[in-house]
Amino acid sequence: MTLPKDQLLCGDVLELLPQLPDRSVQLVITSPPYYRQRNYAAGPQEIGNEPTVQEYLSRLLAVFRECCRVVRNDGSLVFNLGDKYQDGGLLLIPYRFAQAVLEEGLAFLVNVITWVKRNPTPRQFRRRLVPATEPFFHFAKTKRYYYNLDEFQTGRGAGSSQRAGSRVGQRYFTLIERSDLSAEQKAAAREALQQAIEEVRSGRIAGFRMKIRGIHAEPFGGQSGGRQYHLERNGFTIIRIHGRPIKRDVIETPVETLPGTGHPAVYPVRVVEEFLRLLTRPGDLVLDPFVGSGTTAVACRRTGRHFIGIDLSSEFLEIARRRLQEVRR
Repeated sequence: MTLPKDQLLCGDVLELLPQLPDRSVQLVITSPPYYRQRNYAAGPQEIGNEPTVQEYLSRLLAVFRECCRVVRNDGSLVFNLGDKYQDGGLLLIPYRFAQAVLEEGLAFLVNVITWVKRNPTPRQFRRRLVPATEPFFHFAKTKRYYYNLDEFQTGRGAGSSQRAGSRVGQRYFTLIERSDLSAEQKAAAREALQQAIEEVRSGRIAGFRMKIRGIHAEPFGGQSGGRQYHLERNGFTIIRIHGRPIKRDVIETPVETLPGTGHPAVYPVRVVEEFLRLLTRPGDLVLDPFVGSGTTAVACRRTGRHFIGIDLSSEFLEIARRRLQEVRR
């Protein structure tokens, strides 16, 4: 088979994957059908409809083996799986899958990135909490995997770090008012605090700490000097933190829906885009063996990557094609 760049292929993943060349894609990112959890359109032959968890995991591992074969040595594999309740308890399917991959020695696990859903399905369980997270397992074949940490969660709306930006430093305003500083010192402290907050929001600094006389312990030892002088003279000091912010293993986004399509499960385009920026370069080739309604393909087109999508459902692939037509190159 000629490498089908920027194509959506309809068929059985275990029949189509073996036709792709070895080490031909930079990244595999996918969300396989969950175990007996959704009524997908392709029927009983589709992965996810197996009678037992063991059979489901066995078929997923067969797919994973082929994905490992087609991934470059500096590439990565990202699998997102949901769990399943049975007889009132979780089966821990995502983690059983990850453990099976490790036991077979197919790849090593770099991170478990947690997708936090800001708008989980509203349900009223009496004996358990509403699930609002799903894991994305980042596997790699070799220690030479491509990794661009600087590009991960850098845009607006990039998860909790940006949400925290609206609250950063707010607690210090309360502490200033509780302090025994003079009215003039409090006014100066509020002004300096607001300036530091704006520096964080604009990206000029990564963060800061504020020390207020009578509220926080005074610096000592190697920390004395300038900070001690500011505390004694002004009643406060601000310690600016330079350098890039900590990149956490959490992505927060709302769940996305495609009204009128009938597709039961859509993970957000922005989640995929985060992994594309982290694990691929513009122009790299990305494979989604369960592309469904085309979220991975859409994310690739939006970020200048090539894609190959496979799905058993022609109906879902038609949705994917329509979505791709709406994306500006």
